[in-house]
Amino acid sequence: TARRGLRGGREARLQAVSGHAEQVEYVRVLNPLSPDRVVMRRSLLASALDTLEKNIRLRDRLAFFEIGPVFLPAAGQTLPEELPRLVIAMSGLRLPAAWDRQETALMDFYDLKGVIEGLLDDLHIQQAVFSPASHPAFHPGKCAEIQFEGHSLGVFGELHPQVKQQYDFLAPPVLAAEMDMAALLSAYRRFYQIQSVPVFPPVLEDIAVIVDESLPAAQVEAVIRQGGGKLLTGLRLFDIYRGEQIGAGKKSLAYALTYQASDHTLSAGEAAQIRGRIIRRLEQALGARLRS
Repeated sequence: TARRGLRGGREARLQAVSGHAEQVEYVRVLNPLSPDRVVMRRSLLASALDTLEKNIRLRDRLAFFEIGPVFLPAAGQTLPEELPRLVIAMSGLRLPAAWDRQETALMDFYDLKGVIEGLLDDLHIQQAVFSPASHPAFHPGKCAEIQFEGHSLGVFGELHPQVKQQYDFLAPPVLAAEMDMAALLSAYRRFYQIQSVPVFPPVLEDIAVIVDESLPAAQVEAVIRQGGGKLLTGLRLFDIYRGEQIGAGKKSLAYALTYQASDHTLSAGEAAQIRGRIIRRLEQALGARLRS
């Protein structure tokens, strides 16, 4: 049996950024087993962070995931909505220590982003969009939302310092993600196309373009793909530069490009045409300029 309430129990630690708990509606349990479990959870983040907290001193590198339901009050209904979620929590060294490797780098926002990209690849969810987001539990500027075909798949980021203080964590950043399992399964491609291994050699080249600092790299990459068309088979950002040479409020994005045809070897002229189309598209759509 349940009724509605306003306090989030263990989830209150996720609402410490503004100094007061966000007033959201919970389903309250009439006969709780313990004082800290008086409401039904709206998020899996608290559960994953509790697990991370209990194990944080046992290993130099920790990474957990959990799949389970959350419970949201449903207007006009006695029982709540029960929605499936996936949560990930990570902290510590990027690679485990070993006798032949003096690895001291810590996992950061991009390590978690790589895990999520690997998950999306395995589910054959292509062209998901990562965009800046805000969330009360995550660090401003280190939080992103994942969208696919206009639908949100989840949010992830580095835990906000004020939220982190509510837990017994160590100095390394704490990374976490919460994803909508129903949206993931809806986007999952059970049947997908495959391509044979290319017979003809690729053409490899790099370009660096100067754009406004506020312009997301994803938008630049989308324009490059439009200009390159089907013959652009590879695109990878490998360098970001900021400095007086390119001007204030600007950044240089350097990309490694791969051109390849399935039925013939591309000539130097064809490669030059693809490059030209990409540069013109960048200039026209984004006001970008080629860095010499």
